[in-house]
Amino acid sequence: MLSAYLPTAQGLERQEVHGEPPAAALWLDLLEPTAQEEHGLERALRIEVPTRDEMRAIETSNRLYEDGGWLYLTATVLYRADTDHPETTQVTFILGEGRLVTSRYAALRSFSDFSAYAATHPTACGSAAQLLVGLLNAIVNRLADGLERVGTEIDALSLQVFPRGRAARKRDYQRELQQIGGNGDVVSRARESLVSLARLLAFLQESADARITPEVRASLRTVTRDVSALSDHATFLVGKAQFLLDATLGLVTIDQNNILKIFSVVAVLLLPASVIVGFFGMNFAHMPWLHEPWGVWAAVGLMLVTSLGPYVYFKRKGWL
Repeated sequence: MLSAYLPTAQGLERQEVHGEPPAAALWLDLLEPTAQEEHGLERALRIEVPTRDEMRAIETSNRLYEDGGWLYLTATVLYRADTDHPETTQVTFILGEGRLVTSRYAALRSFSDFSAYAATHPTACGSAAQLLVGLLNAIVNRLADGLERVGTEIDALSLQVFPRGRAARKRDYQRELQQIGGNGDVVSRARESLVSLARLLAFLQESADARITPEVRASLRTVTRDVSALSDHATFLVGKAQFLLDATLGLVTIDQNNILKIFSVVAVLLLPASVIVGFFGMNFAHMPWLHEPWGVWAAVGLMLVTSLGPYVYFKRKGWL
């Protein structure tokens, strides 16, 4: 789908394009474009829109470059961060000749939020470069929201792993490990996105392109500081999630050791009784207490004494 955003007195007006893009369009947005839409836009603007495979390349030279007077910028963006299946996708920004072209293969919340904002704020869309900064800022804001949600969930998990002033309860370690792993995955993908955005912002600020005005560069510096602060926060969340993961695995090991300790103690307590039973079960003609009426009770008493003896000893030593 190809959408064109035209500047008006109230802000940007969106139009769905089915043929030639309007000459007055300030922003052209390709969302999961067909080959026909992509080729039509390339012919109209004399540009080459990167393919999906080219957008996935990790080399800086394939993601950030200038060609024919157009700046090509590709970033990795986190989306679906508030679901159980977070993903990352690539977005390409093409800036030149007073226009901004975006190509993406996912319906990003940051794009819909910014387009709704730009529809009522004409000052945010004075130029294509300002539109680019606004979109980048919207993406960073969505990343901040995702990291904030993960931070809240990690704090709640911390209370589950280390309950304070609460009675002992049965722990669902599998569920806790899944939650920790899920939050860690979101933070990891967010860090990947932040690194990609940091490279893009650095490239823009170092560019000598005249379209990057001093006002735009000042806005880029603000977004760069936000990205840097979020990167530090993401690193903190990664460390906290790793700590909770190690602590949970340690608690699982302690519980397993307690279970094994119970089995070991039971085996030790029953060992003397097993020896006595084996002794009196030998098939000899002459056995002590064999024909005594109290013999069976003496054997039972001996088994009880030999079993309770180790228990009392272990208890006094503080091993139980």
